[in-house]
Amino acid sequence: MGLACCLLILTYILNEQSYDKFNKNANEIYRVTRDFYTPAGVENLHISGIAPPFGPLLQNAFPEIKKVTRLLSNGTTTLRYREKFFNEKNAYYADGNFFEFFNVPSIEGDMQKGLSEPYSVMMSEITAHKYFGNEDPINKTILLDNNKHEFKVTGVFQSFPANSHIHPELLMSFNTLNDTTIFGEKRLQSDYGFNAFYTYLLLPKGNDPSRIEAQFPDFLDKYVHFQGMPGNTKTSQTTKLELQKLTDIHLRSHLDDEIEPGGDIKRVYIFSAIALFILLIACINYMNLSTARSALRAKEIGIRKVVGAQRKEIIFQFLSESVLVTCFSLVLAIVLALMLLPVVDSFSGQHLSINGLTHWQTVVPIVCLPFIIGLISGVYPAIFMSSFIPVKVLKGLLKAGPKDISFRKVLVVLQFSISIILIVATTVIFQQLRYLQDTNLGFNKDRILTLDYPTPLIKQYESFKSDLLRNSNVKDMAVSLAVPSSRLTGAQGASVLEGGSMFPIKVELKFITADYGFIPVYGIHMAAGRNFSRAFTTDTNNFILNETAVQALGWKNPQNAIGKDMTYGGMKGKVVGVVNDFHFESLHQKIIPLLMLMPSPRNDFYKKLSIKISGNNINEAVGTVENTWHKYLPETPFDFSFLDDKFAQLYKSEQAQGNLFTLFAFVAIFIACLGLFGLSAFTISQRIKEIGVRKVLGASVPQIVVELSKDFLKLVLIAGVIAVPISWYTMNGWLNDFAFRIAISWWIFILAGVAALIIAFATISFQSVKAALANPVKSLKSE
Repeated sequence: MGLACCLLILTYILNEQSYDKFNKNANEIYRVTRDFYTPAGVENLHISGIAPPFGPLLQNAFPEIKKVTRLLSNGTTTLRYREKFFNEKNAYYADGNFFEFFNVPSIEGDMQKGLSEPYSVMMSEITAHKYFGNEDPINKTILLDNNKHEFKVTGVFQSFPANSHIHPELLMSFNTLNDTTIFGEKRLQSDYGFNAFYTYLLLPKGNDPSRIEAQFPDFLDKYVHFQGMPGNTKTSQTTKLELQKLTDIHLRSHLDDEIEPGGDIKRVYIFSAIALFILLIACINYMNLSTARSALRAKEIGIRKVVGAQRKEIIFQFLSESVLVTCFSLVLAIVLALMLLPVVDSFSGQHLSINGLTHWQTVVPIVCLPFIIGLISGVYPAIFMSSFIPVKVLKGLLKAGPKDISFRKVLVVLQFSISIILIVATTVIFQQLRYLQDTNLGFNKDRILTLDYPTPLIKQYESFKSDLLRNSNVKDMAVSLAVPSSRLTGAQGASVLEGGSMFPIKVELKFITADYGFIPVYGIHMAAGRNFSRAFTTDTNNFILNETAVQALGWKNPQNAIGKDMTYGGMKGKVVGVVNDFHFESLHQKIIPLLMLMPSPRNDFYKKLSIKISGNNINEAVGTVENTWHKYLPETPFDFSFLDDKFAQLYKSEQAQGNLFTLFAFVAIFIACLGLFGLSAFTISQRIKEIGVRKVLGASVPQIVVELSKDFLKLVLIAGVIAVPISWYTMNGWLNDFAFRIAISWWIFILAGVAALIIAFATISFQSVKAALANPVKSLKSE
């Protein structure tokens, strides 16, 4: 069981560490990321995308860079083929050399030239089948953005493997972005503010990326200068470029705009520790049971020594037995791991495969495992039993010495210390997960549909809204730049009026655009002032702040902020309202200063629709929204999600981690109990005559059970004392990853200790009660 758990955990770890390594030059590919700093020099934003001009500039400025490729997400993209309409969420514009960096097999077409021409598109095998069925997709055309642009299919590629940090289903030629109706050649060459281009560099083998990074400040000062920056301010003082190894992205990158949610190296460490704990507990079981059973083999050892066996030969015999047991165990463990892998896969939410264990780099350590584990678990019993003196053991004078008993006690304490740590950790993890799900977010996330806000709906928005609100199943709707559960990355310079002059603020003020309906739809409460209103035409130049922003700007209270003059992103206006703080982002992040503004209804400013429906009949309400949607947007697929599902997704990885942790913690505790069961059974069997005498002298069954159990229970209490500080320190570190977290209550440690005592007592009492109920006449008979 111990080895099976280790193999399953190893499968998970290898999967996590395998990300992007399928690419031929994975170790030489680096992603360029960008930092931004406040006027005070504090990092306030670190993003994985950079501006489009950087790619060509970097290649020209640094001769050691062999190649550069760029990738731009097109967001949710509506595509049409004949009468079929689809919303593609993984559609990107990619440079022509994209497949020289990311190596997936070709199904059809030329991977090297497929993206060289404008308005060409390559797609995954799954996507091609979705559009064209059994037709040959090559040279077929699909229509983008409500038939505005026609793209020719030039190739089909095999879907990216699960262990990739990106999973593009549709790749459009980067050269298409020169079209001014899509992006524009001028913007590609000069727009340093649009940081949405994922840029990858291919360096020569053995090249030190830190040498290039060291030259980035001079590079920025030479090539980049932002409008509005004071003349003596260097670009490198406001922004910074960094290199990030491709194979580090999944586990070590937690930036503000990752393409896909990544893993966490801390989880790899945690599960590695659990695997070692489980294996250690199993080894302790072997040591304890081997030394406890030593009396049964004492005469065998004595006879071997009498007939000439040397101590080293007896040590070798016991070590070889231990290795042989481990070899058989490994075979059974592999079978068990294969059977349980689908269960662990469903718990983890990963695409786990046993294939990771078949590579020679893994096979060799696994083959060596029985020898390592066998030697570790067998070395003490071998040394202990080989030390028996033949004369004594053959006369039946062997007794377990105090050193032997003390060492076994130490091992039991170690086992249950680990078990209590795992009980505490499991309790804390699930308390934190429940806190994430139940905490008050400062708004109501229930029964809110979120959809992309397509360009064709802009001119029809008011009619669309009026049509929807005629139905009693729809309460309200709003448009905004983003919806809660997203990351806040947009920030612009701000100034406030002080003493008759505008002074730049030193805090970073993030923003979202939102119309009149946003605050009512989400049920956000006003701390002071009012919401945006149609009655005030000037509200398109006014602002609403959250309480954290008011504090950061130095105003005494929300009421004091109302009517204050300020500028944001060059727009002058007044603060008309302050909302209570609410969690726009996940609870991993602190609530940050936030500004809401309501510009004119352009698609650049508004990206998302939020529709509040009634709780009487959700299916009917969704059907109403869908019918109205198709009435106004007949060629745009209706693709929605519920906001509470989006928030659940934020903590999906923690939930999977909690499930896996609980599963393996339970196994570790169960294995510890197996060892305690065997050890207590053997110990009690050595005290059969003592139990018989006690019964003859009038001891009751409960008294005998307590007498037999108390020594083991004392060890569990000692284990609890050791485990408490270790578990507190470990779980406090884990909770530090959350800006909003529970406090570790004292009762969790009491609960873990009591649980360990109950588990231990239940394990021991089975044997104790059995011994106490036995007929003393039989136990007192002479052999």
